[in-house]
Amino acid sequence: MGILLLAALIGVPLIEIGLFIEIGGFIGLWPTLALVVLTAAIGSWQLRTQGLATLARGRQQLDRGQLPARELFDGFCLVIAGALLLTPGFMTDAIGLALFVPGFRDLLRRSLARRMEAATEAATEAHVWVDGEEIRPGQGRPGRGAGDSVIEGEFRDVSDRPDDEDDTPAGIPPQ
Repeated sequence: MGILLLAALIGVPLIEIGLFIEIGGFIGLWPTLALVVLTAAIGSWQLRTQGLATLARGRQQLDRGQLPARELFDGFCLVIAGALLLTPGFMTDAIGLALFVPGFRDLLRRSLARRMEAATEAATEAHVWVDGEEIRPGQGRPGRGAGDSVIEGEFRDVSDRPDDEDDTPAGIPPQ
């Protein structure tokens, strides 16, 4: 994750500089700067109009007792879009403008939901290995019936308490 962040912090400005040079060479300096200012103004206007509409939809859902999950995601995307459009650059402007398109946000939301669902399923499917054999949840130990709740093992007390102390955990009264 750290390497991706470093690559983004170095790569994005380099791409933006390259795009400024190429577009500036094609349409000229002043039209390039005007285009950057125009995208910032459009982003500000879109953030205001779409942000207020998203807020109103979220309030309506809350009033009905529903969780406004879609509106929260849309609001997050709109804030990111506004920040990207206020950042000088053509690549960030393109990403920001894409985030203002409701269809793109829906596609992004569904894609992220699928990834989160897959990650959750993978995380909840525990794999335990006993004597070189894999045990899945509910399978039981190899050679025994499924659902057997006996767990065999060895243990030793590694605490430095004297043997005459009560072994009851703190906060639980002795029986």
